[in-house]
Amino acid sequence: MIDYGLPVIDLHRHLDGNIRPSTIWDLAQQHHIALPANNAEEVSALAQIHDRTSDLLAFLKKLDYGVSVLADLDACYRVAYENLQDAKAEQLDYVELRFSPYYMAKTHQLSVEAVVEAVVQGVRDGEAEFGVKANLIGILSRTFGADVCQIELQGLLAHKGEIVALDLAGDEAGFPAPLFDRHFKQARDAGWSITVHAGEAAGSDSIWNAIKILGASRIGHGVAAKDDPELLAYLATNQIGIESCPTSNYQTTTLVDTARHPMRSFFDQGIAVTLNTDDPGVSAIDLAHEYKVAHDVIGFNKAELAQIQLNALEQAFLPEAEKNEIKKRKSTD
Repeated sequence: MIDYGLPVIDLHRHLDGNIRPSTIWDLAQQHHIALPANNAEEVSALAQIHDRTSDLLAFLKKLDYGVSVLADLDACYRVAYENLQDAKAEQLDYVELRFSPYYMAKTHQLSVEAVVEAVVQGVRDGEAEFGVKANLIGILSRTFGADVCQIELQGLLAHKGEIVALDLAGDEAGFPAPLFDRHFKQARDAGWSITVHAGEAAGSDSIWNAIKILGASRIGHGVAAKDDPELLAYLATNQIGIESCPTSNYQTTTLVDTARHPMRSFFDQGIAVTLNTDDPGVSAIDLAHEYKVAHDVIGFNKAELAQIQLNALEQAFLPEAEKNEIKKRKSTD
């Protein structure tokens, strides 16, 4: 149900949540890393979700298989590069790839700053090879605490010209936004935009804090906004976008009835909703799958889905000139 005559964009895609099972297996063999699997097919059964998990934290544990094999910087580069190859295969025109360099570095004690450098190079080389425009969003993994997030932030700031935004992800309920006030002030001072995972595993207060304390102009997931009429009005009035990821929300049990996903009411209330994959390597999906879910299950018609595609371009962390270039390129394809 994607209109390939319009810009095809994914704004909420975790680079470190999109590691192919075949790559996990290959890197494990290369680096002599033991996995509870005997081949790539068994890795798929292990590292991907084909129905749902018990909660967000159980979902996040699935990502551990992929990062467990990032034994050196070449592995980090490869994963970044393959993300662009996947974007090309999905016919994406633009993708924002977010990643947590500390999470990627942690298992094998790599340098956080060097991981950022390897990811940047992999993405830039992938852009050049596959012709898909990409930007990088740095993640602070709140689950590791404020001090570790400061280390992570410094690694990202060492390459600040290659990063367009900062995100906060992980255990939302256990590590609320106020703990990271100073981190996000540094990010804003560096000229970065802000998007924050909020309202996925905590209530609407988490979304308010993401906006008022951290300076978010986009919200990842934002499901809990459905219970706060004042917040809904604020999001619509201020064009703060919600990055919806329906399959992920089902798999994490954030919502158990996809047909009643609040992105329908968000859209109807004038909020700039976008449709995204979240962790496609874990969820075993692509962007076309999410558009099919939005049409067949949530009930969006083709015209509404076209507007959601245009929302993604409008909400992208891109200068207006680059947005216009994407539009122009699509119109001449």
